[in-house]
Amino acid sequence: MPDVAVDGTVADGFGRVRDAFVTNLSERHELGGAVCVVLDGEVVVDLWGGLRDRATGAPWDADTMTLVHSTTKGLSACVLALMHSRGLLDHDERVATYWPEFGRAGKQDITVRALLAHQAGLFGFDEPVDRDVVADLDRLAGVMERQKPAWPPGERQAYHAITLGFYENELVRRLDPAHRTIGRVLTEDIADPLGVGEEVYVGTPSSVPDERLAALVPPSAWARLTGLPLRLAIDAMRRHSVLYRSLVANPGTGFYVDPEHVIVRDLEVPSGGAVATARALATIYGAFAAPGGPLGLRPETLEALAAPAAPALRGWQDACLHRPARFSLGFMKPSDGFAFGSGAAFGAPGSGGSMGFADPERRLGYGYVTDRMGTRLQGDPRDLALREALSTVLTRT
Repeated sequence: MPDVAVDGTVADGFGRVRDAFVTNLSERHELGGAVCVVLDGEVVVDLWGGLRDRATGAPWDADTMTLVHSTTKGLSACVLALMHSRGLLDHDERVATYWPEFGRAGKQDITVRALLAHQAGLFGFDEPVDRDVVADLDRLAGVMERQKPAWPPGERQAYHAITLGFYENELVRRLDPAHRTIGRVLTEDIADPLGVGEEVYVGTPSSVPDERLAALVPPSAWARLTGLPLRLAIDAMRRHSVLYRSLVANPGTGFYVDPEHVIVRDLEVPSGGAVATARALATIYGAFAAPGGPLGLRPETLEALAAPAAPALRGWQDACLHRPARFSLGFMKPSDGFAFGSGAAFGAPGSGGSMGFADPERRLGYGYVTDRMGTRLQGDPRDLALREALSTVLTRT
């Protein structure tokens, strides 16, 4: 094995995961990153290595965080799951029951389940939304209340790349007795009790020093061109396509990243703006892999998260991604096109390669983060190598 500097620990029997991580750095063009696995409440893999800043040569440290893009969706979904566990949310209730103004413009019959499954037809905004609007939650709520759905709830599926988190955030503000945001609930009621309160943020505080944040290295124009399926590349330039409206034209597609490709502070983008360590992702998902624990999660909530996803009336084909995908309760579920863990697993991948998921069958939490962004939509090769090594280990135990 090549001599590559890797820090951290692995439990006995998990050396294959370390080998895969080293190979990522030496052969799979990893710049810097980290991977963590929590099994039955115990950390069995906690590794980091490479560079957090290519320009300065600064190394990736134990507490280095990086932007995880849509892996954020899983963290936001954990907050909604906590609301369900506390008896504040019914997945089959209409959103308008909790947020009456949401029912305007033909949205009165949209259920929480349909919204969280990307089946509400609310993937874009018709009104201009910029950073100032996102920072003013009452103004943003007004935009969402006036938005018309593209189709009846549950008819079709289209990835709500950016908008989903904003709808979730307003729903959480209505559900939470203190009217807190997703970012605050995540920190105060999930991350802090689990001991990772300073390792994950939706809305990065100004108090976090730059030295703790890895600078992203975006893929080259050629890599983006050759890495994306042709139909998606074309849709990204078509102003009326679902993908363009969901991702390119929406707020949060880039304004939460600063010119150094780190993060804009104090702005909550609950679909894509979280920063995290791999340890925080694995720890949180590890807590959601079994009932009880420090969060006091009810078995009924974990059963709902582990249950199979329900397709839209027109099936699993996603009108934004142009491929089948399965979503449930704010999470992605395993499918033939994107397999992870057992059938009961739930999680969220992120643009560029990050990944986090829980597997209740193994009582396992997994987290992977990187600063060199890839282009694959169905699993980054670095993440896949780590998960394949982990699967081999678990199969032998």
